[in-house]
Amino acid sequence: MTPTAPDHDATAFKSLDRIPITHLKRVGSRITERLDRLGIRTVQDLLFHLPLRYQDRTRLVPIAEVNIGEDALIEGEITEASITSGRRRSLKIWISDGARSGLLLRFFHFSSQQVTAFKPGIRVRCYGEVRQGPHSLEMVHPECRFQTDRAPLTDSRLTPIYPSTEGLQQITWRGLIDQALAWLDHLPPAEYLPEETLAPLGLPSLGEALRYLHHPPPGTPLIEILERRHPAFLRLAFEELAAHQVSLRRIRAMQRAVVAPVLAGDSRLRQRLRESLPFRLTEAQERVVTEIAADLLQARPMQRLLQGDVGAGKTIVAAFAALQSIEAGRQTALMAPTELLSEQHHRSLSAWLAPLGIAPLWLAGRHKGKERAELLHAIASGQARLVIGTHALFQDDVAFDDLGLVIIDEQHRFGVHQRMKLREKGEQTGGSPHQLIMTATPIPRSLAMTVYADLDLSVIDTLPPGRTPITTVAVPDSRRDDVIERVQIACQQGRQAYWVCTLIEESEVLECQAAEDTARQLGEKLPSVRVGLVHGRLKSAERDIVMARFAGGELDLLVATTVIEVGVDVPHASLMIIENPERLGLAQIHQLRGRVGRGSIESYCLLLYHAPLSGIARERLGIIRATASGFEIAERDLALRGAGEVLGTRQTGVIQFRVADPMRDQQLVAPAQQAADLILTRYPELAPPLIARWMGNREAYGRV
Repeated sequence: MTPTAPDHDATAFKSLDRIPITHLKRVGSRITERLDRLGIRTVQDLLFHLPLRYQDRTRLVPIAEVNIGEDALIEGEITEASITSGRRRSLKIWISDGARSGLLLRFFHFSSQQVTAFKPGIRVRCYGEVRQGPHSLEMVHPECRFQTDRAPLTDSRLTPIYPSTEGLQQITWRGLIDQALAWLDHLPPAEYLPEETLAPLGLPSLGEALRYLHHPPPGTPLIEILERRHPAFLRLAFEELAAHQVSLRRIRAMQRAVVAPVLAGDSRLRQRLRESLPFRLTEAQERVVTEIAADLLQARPMQRLLQGDVGAGKTIVAAFAALQSIEAGRQTALMAPTELLSEQHHRSLSAWLAPLGIAPLWLAGRHKGKERAELLHAIASGQARLVIGTHALFQDDVAFDDLGLVIIDEQHRFGVHQRMKLREKGEQTGGSPHQLIMTATPIPRSLAMTVYADLDLSVIDTLPPGRTPITTVAVPDSRRDDVIERVQIACQQGRQAYWVCTLIEESEVLECQAAEDTARQLGEKLPSVRVGLVHGRLKSAERDIVMARFAGGELDLLVATTVIEVGVDVPHASLMIIENPERLGLAQIHQLRGRVGRGSIESYCLLLYHAPLSGIARERLGIIRATASGFEIAERDLALRGAGEVLGTRQTGVIQFRVADPMRDQQLVAPAQQAADLILTRYPELAPPLIARWMGNREAYGRV
């Protein structure tokens, strides 16, 4: 159906982003509220809400030619209809197209009207996924249309399926999109990319690309669209990458325009630290220390991302940065995502800095009353030169005397506003503090330079000597009892073990339930082993108590969900069991594996998988068994899963891509960077609307 012209005069509006969705037919308060959940408030928002996938109802497939596991449009005559009352009551409809009989339509939820309608001799057209049933091919709850004659009723184009929210059906989406496309005919979307950047790529116009993706014509190469390799997708990906690069360049320019304290220490404390350490810094650590020291000497805020594999020694690098700030007469704040991890940082830094006469202060949520008041006074008066804590550091009653450096550990665990509030505490004393952002989540350089282009990047790419390699073994879950016996032997020898229950279904509740069941079962089978349990639905204080008991040797076996991915050092933990590793990304498995091998004890990671494995799952487990480098694993993970999966939804501070994938669309990254430079130098008026179209207010992410 061709969209009809909008009722309203298109000339009354200057652009699609100024037309509220309430101007569309049948959009009342209820639909407006539901669209708002998805960030859709204008006709332009609606046009950029792209299909997740497509259904091909343009071709009628003979039953003999259908493929198991694929959606298909079929037609046949009903030969038999019955209601069965087995394990689950169901309505069964047998259909035949003359060439092959035996395809079954199965309905577990049905009405009396359906029972009446499905009568032998009636022809029916069905669309759904073809499955292999116990006795024949079948479709479960297909969409059905009864045929009154033999005229073809196939669709003229692919049927888009849109990401949705509760209360919005696909038929509603298609009606809304048709209206939006009618507006598109009368008011083409503004082009914010200079023609000289688009012409060499040979891509369609923005309007053509949007129309194609919402209404792919017959004969569309479906695989190109599904894999997002079609020129229409590339056109949108290119514009989004360009918008992202423009935003990052603007952010970097704003950062460089802000004044920061020059932290020119005399190196006295840093030299004493070197002399007192029982180990030598690695070449990679020395390089990073030098890079950070040079940044802190500048009158503009350092914005540096420090990447280092699990156990690479980022904390000692942070200690040198903190000492440079202290030498210059300024305070340093180090923020960690959990009380337990912040307490571990406090313990490590106290041991290193005590010989220098520096006593780091630790502030956590557990500090109350008079004790908290005394800690706050020490911070506000400047007596505390190094303050370590959790989110407690950015609460309103925490005031610093002269904050010069902010260090954020595992930055993606904090929300954007939390990090902004901590930086603002430094701005209250004049200027903006320097920021060092640390992460043990390996992000491939190719991706980091795209996603974190507003930050300077430092990488500790070697591990300190003496780290015991971790032996990784894949074991089918049919040998679960053997694995449990291995846990018992390890605990009897005075070692500790982790047992990680990973996400089976997309539900944290089910994951936590699985962990609770596993802990109970292991407790019953291993009565002499002291078992602890942590999962995401425990309060952080309760989780910290259990983790502290495990770290202190009071527990032998810790059953956990992936909440322990970032955790504390437990030197006696030498055995890690990860259930269903095939459901995790490689980088996440590597992070979990890094919880063992922290001491000199030979350590093992057992990947307890469920057979049979798919080809790609076998390849991924082979990579994790053969590779110890987190950065190499991240590169392989990126190639297998794409940037969105590698970064993950927990990367709160990362601007999420809607269409583009920096790995898949690598060939567009350099042209997008060139386009961004051209826009900012010759067409600066295009920058704000381009950023607003793709990122809304998310540009604020870069200001933290």
